[in-house]
Amino acid sequence: MRLTKLVLFLLLFSLAFWPKNILAQGFVLGESLPADILKKIPADLNLTAGETNYPLSQAEISLWLEEKNYLSYDSTYSSEIENINFCAFKKSFGCRLSFPYENQTHIKKSFFLEINRTSIENFVKDLARKVSKDPVDAKFQIEDGKVSVFSLSSPGIKLNEEKSTEILENYLLAQNFSTSPNLPIEKISPEVSSNSQNDLGISSLIGEGKSNFKGSPKNRIFNINVASNRFNGVLIKPGEEFSFVKILGEVDGEHGYLPELVIKKDKTEPEFGGGICQVSTTAFRAAINSGLEITARRNHAYPVSYYNPQGMDATVYVPRPDLRFINNTPGHILIQTKIEGTELVFDFYGTDDGRKTNVIGPKILERNPDGSMKATFTQQVFGKDGNMIREDVFNSAYDSPNKYPHPGSVTTLTEKPKDWSNNEWKKYKNEHGM
Repeated sequence: MRLTKLVLFLLLFSLAFWPKNILAQGFVLGESLPADILKKIPADLNLTAGETNYPLSQAEISLWLEEKNYLSYDSTYSSEIENINFCAFKKSFGCRLSFPYENQTHIKKSFFLEINRTSIENFVKDLARKVSKDPVDAKFQIEDGKVSVFSLSSPGIKLNEEKSTEILENYLLAQNFSTSPNLPIEKISPEVSSNSQNDLGISSLIGEGKSNFKGSPKNRIFNINVASNRFNGVLIKPGEEFSFVKILGEVDGEHGYLPELVIKKDKTEPEFGGGICQVSTTAFRAAINSGLEITARRNHAYPVSYYNPQGMDATVYVPRPDLRFINNTPGHILIQTKIEGTELVFDFYGTDDGRKTNVIGPKILERNPDGSMKATFTQQVFGKDGNMIREDVFNSAYDSPNKYPHPGSVTTLTEKPKDWSNNEWKKYKNEHGM
């Protein structure tokens, strides 16, 4: 008796849901598209994003769609499905009770398309990389003691990816292809506009750095000009950490550099951008003399005459080592670069907050016959009240130039370097017939 009631209950339960289950296996009403929708899309369809027009092909749109199928009952249809066990497909016990076996010869398989949102999102991300552009800050220069604009600012644009994805999804669901989809973009204002020179607090020269590259070959001089121009007109916001490598950017032939000698791990060899350290060294000296806080600096592997006096140089190489310092003044700092003869000059203009900077040194602590040496200098910064704000000591340890041979050069050591063991020195003398 209880078994009969259970079977009857299951039968009635299945019949209540039978039409929906039978007519729409896997079919989600309202989110599906007809299988022939691609035929309705015009071949010359375009979408717009700001001022950019992007041709949209049927093949591209087809990647946003995913083919689905469902089974439905049609009494007038003779099934061509090889496996007509509909209830096995449905995997439902109630189906076997509510759906007569003979009806399975009238099962029809239909197809539809479903939107693949992930594919649309990936398309929008790729489009955003093509459409979006960063804002450009204005650049300034000092003329007759006044700040003037020499490079205008321009706004950037950014594609709204979330809204664009929704627009393209709804565009397909609406199936109205008489108009082209228009994707939203957002304008990004530059941090420094062309008319902001009066708001930057730039009123006086707060520090200067100099270095002399006399005797440099022509490729090195060329690279010094290219690199120093990258920094002319650069603004550093109050509290901002300046990164030499970040502003410098790529260093290769495509960005205007020529091959020249650079110091590598164990040798000195030609490479694009040789001579850039003349620029970083000069910027370092300007930052020191301006009383700024240095957060990253490394001396060269061995002493280089271009950076005399030794102990006040700063080597850089993309991506590191880097030269970094913080603008701890109350206003913006404007960098101005110039070359006077064989002297490179970095001028830092900003707000004079009354600080005074005292540089003690540099002085040589140790000098060895093999060319290695140690040097040091101290930066003392005093506030307008005369009290010391900060004292930083910069130590430099230079290796022997003999350990970094130039191309074609063969330099033989005449005495054991201090950091070599007796066995290393003995092996070296045997190899060189000493």
